[in-house]
Amino acid sequence: MSDKYAPDALIAYTEALFNAAGMDAEKSAIVAPLLVEADLMGHTTHGLAQAPAYLNGLESGAMLGTGEPITVSDRGAVITWDGQRISGVWLTAKAVELAVQRARLHGTATVVTRRCGHIACLAAYLELATREGCMITLASSDPSVESVAPFGGTTPLFTPNPIAVGIPTNGDPILIDISASITTNGLTGRLHGEGKTLPGEWVQDAEGRPSNDPAVLFTDPPGTILPIGGRDYGHKGFGLALMIEAMTQGLSGLGRADPKEGWGAATYIQVADPTAFSGTEDFNRQSTSLAEACRADTPAVGVDAVRMPGDGALARKRAAMADGLEVYPGLMENLATIGEKLNVEAPASL
Repeated sequence: MSDKYAPDALIAYTEALFNAAGMDAEKSAIVAPLLVEADLMGHTTHGLAQAPAYLNGLESGAMLGTGEPITVSDRGAVITWDGQRISGVWLTAKAVELAVQRARLHGTATVVTRRCGHIACLAAYLELATREGCMITLASSDPSVESVAPFGGTTPLFTPNPIAVGIPTNGDPILIDISASITTNGLTGRLHGEGKTLPGEWVQDAEGRPSNDPAVLFTDPPGTILPIGGRDYGHKGFGLALMIEAMTQGLSGLGRADPKEGWGAATYIQVADPTAFSGTEDFNRQSTSLAEACRADTPAVGVDAVRMPGDGALARKRAAMADGLEVYPGLMENLATIGEKLNVEAPASL
């Protein structure tokens, strides 16, 4: 078990690290809270765990901490950005902000971004829109990385291709964060490094044999992560992956048909303002009724209660805000090593 830290102290520390590494202060002030937000929600592979890679990217120039995106197209309700390898967390947060503003004018607004730095945890962005009473859909892919094979194949062609949806209600929002694959690169990489196995046969070796050992992904040739549905119903995840590739890379105009340019992302963000449709009251009445009916459903054997997507994440966040955030073992030591080079002091644990 690792130590607990005050979330505000972690945010200040992460912000100071990025500032010292050359990121604009305005960007660091957005990136740091969103990384900590992911950990608060329990997404420990896609929050603070990404900070060392981001800091290394700033040092090497693979990720930029300064500059602005280039507007490729702007038709009011539809915007395309070239992110120029700027911090993907900052770009995505700004894109959500713009999409909310434009949805107020047009009812819906969509922002797609190419050459966007890695964007971390999709769920962390959803409340930026739901707090404004808007519904949001956010999807991401990386055209320079392959770890998931098409259904029935063995050669990796896709990233896990996550998609997230935030739905406001009269209470807690519904926060959906899934992917077209059974698991993620972050989790398989972590478990492989720790010599652990997956809970199920979520990957396959290079010849297509299902396995629970993430080591099959690191052979030559490599195995692949299985799509949602696995060997039996993986056509569902395959279809979702194709849709997300089209939404992110097709609409942004840069993808797998082009030469690889390095670790990054293509993103798709769509925001809908219920006031332009039936109205906020009717929308929330429907979403709240559905959420309440799901939670009241009779649980299956071995299940305590039905939970809505996001219930667990928000409960973990509230507990961590009250009692401190437990950081994944070894991460603070890794950050402290970088912090020493940057002359940034780590916070004390609680």
